[in-house]
Amino acid sequence: MPTLHQFDYLFAIGTIFAFLDAWNIGANDVANSWASSVSSRSLTYFQAMCGAAVLEFAGAVGVGGRVADTIRTKVVDVDSFAEAPQVLMLGMTCAVIASSIYLTMATRLGMPVSTTHSILGGVLGMGVGALGGSGVIWVGYDDNGKVKITKGVVQVFLAWIIAPVLAGTAGAITFTITKYGVLLRSNPAMKGLIAIPFFFWLAGCLITMLLLWKGGNYEVNLTDSQTPGVIVAAGAAFALLITIFLVPWIYRSVIKEDWQLKPYHIFQGPLLLRRGEVPPPPEDFQGAVRDFYEGHLTREELDARRARNAADASPDGDVEAQHEKKLPDPTVASSSASANGPTEKEAGVFLRKDGIIGPKPDGPWYSGANLFWRFKWAIFRGVDVDIIARQKADSVLSGDIEEVHARATHFDNKTEYLYTFLQVLTASAASFVHGANDVANAVGPYATIFQVWNQGIIPEKSEVPIWILAFGGIGIAIGCWTYGYHIMGNLGNRITLMSPSRGFSMELGSVIAVVVATRLELPVSTTQCITGAIVGVGLCNGDWRAINWRMVVWIYLGWVITVPTAGLISGCLMGAVTYAPNWS
Repeated sequence: MPTLHQFDYLFAIGTIFAFLDAWNIGANDVANSWASSVSSRSLTYFQAMCGAAVLEFAGAVGVGGRVADTIRTKVVDVDSFAEAPQVLMLGMTCAVIASSIYLTMATRLGMPVSTTHSILGGVLGMGVGALGGSGVIWVGYDDNGKVKITKGVVQVFLAWIIAPVLAGTAGAITFTITKYGVLLRSNPAMKGLIAIPFFFWLAGCLITMLLLWKGGNYEVNLTDSQTPGVIVAAGAAFALLITIFLVPWIYRSVIKEDWQLKPYHIFQGPLLLRRGEVPPPPEDFQGAVRDFYEGHLTREELDARRARNAADASPDGDVEAQHEKKLPDPTVASSSASANGPTEKEAGVFLRKDGIIGPKPDGPWYSGANLFWRFKWAIFRGVDVDIIARQKADSVLSGDIEEVHARATHFDNKTEYLYTFLQVLTASAASFVHGANDVANAVGPYATIFQVWNQGIIPEKSEVPIWILAFGGIGIAIGCWTYGYHIMGNLGNRITLMSPSRGFSMELGSVIAVVVATRLELPVSTTQCITGAIVGVGLCNGDWRAINWRMVVWIYLGWVITVPTAGLISGCLMGAVTYAPNWS
């Protein structure tokens, strides 16, 4: 029986808006992990969202408990509510209401914002509304009286700089090594095949760091001297498995173009190297490697097309130019079609006609075929979207996307294909990290609401029950499945040209930043990390105009207004309720 049964309504309201907050985290933030994989065509959007739903939930439930308490304790002096814990319960309810309202507006506007700083702003606002400025921890200090940057409101402003710079630097270094060590070398596909085990080792080390440093519902009994050895060994074991099984399969599939090879042959490992010569492929065989730059013009192609268009627009254009005007340009991809098939625009959403939903059948709405189509529409509409077509659609923020893309170099498609495996791995790791890290934004305040309502006191340490972590994980999964496409349409190719090698570097840089921030106990935003990584890798094209700075400024504006907007909503709610007149 709850101790504060008279505040059941607060617990109910907190539950509703905490779920809305988790839904918005999935809708707004999950695109950060998967946008580059989908934009580079390493994965379809449906595949990405299936992976996101599973990994976000696994990260939230398996590892999310350790960070759920940090949101409340680093911004507001919780001890000030010791005599009236129900006021803290009210305050956390106001915080999740403010955070969810702000995130809903930002997601609807297509603004990728920091969900971490949204809830921090909500907690900050409720602290000011209840206690005034003195109740907020603006700058934190350790036991020795020294400034601690990982505590207090100051961490929010530092994260604006630390997160994008760290991720951008890590991504730029990774792509520079890849560019000059593999992509621009002679026979780049073989160079990439040799480099794959090293990158898998690095990714394995990063994932191990996360599991050891962040932890979960388990104990790790390692000394400080043992931890580095375990990290390196775990990464090496992973790389060894990749070398034994994946590398021979890729060699036969990509280098030797063995069209008879199937995915399950990967388990044969080194035995694949003993396969004989490859017979001629069938005429309709398309191969495993695709054109990852399909629809993206080079500098020469864009200049040639614009020259033709200028000639066509001239009143004294010649007959040949007028004839060319009537012919379709084979180098241009339609904004309503992609390699996934033609799409149809439905209220701004590019749905694939050959997707899961398919065209609406004829007949009355109550017919079996029509009801089945409506069922598919309700379940799969959010994941049956053509993201490539959506990113190419004209927008105030997109600017001249063709010009931006034309300034990026096109690399060998076989070599790019090698990085699709790495990109899927890093995207999966980033998604798992996100679920573990950002579930705290929704369930941290909600755990406080539940504990105060259930126990009537403010516990010294917030132990988050598994069911609350699962509650937040389910909300995140549903958010990305139903509305994640809206933010993903503004990332990826909307900022710079994506390809598997670039996307891998971006995602790896973002994971490095998040893991380092976890070690430093700094609640950075995955939005800030991936944006910084995208800009860092984009600058490695050698031309600052290869980045859509209009979109970058729009995203940065969202970071700046997040804390004050969420704080203002939360503070107004808290102040209005706390100091409202009453019948007495």
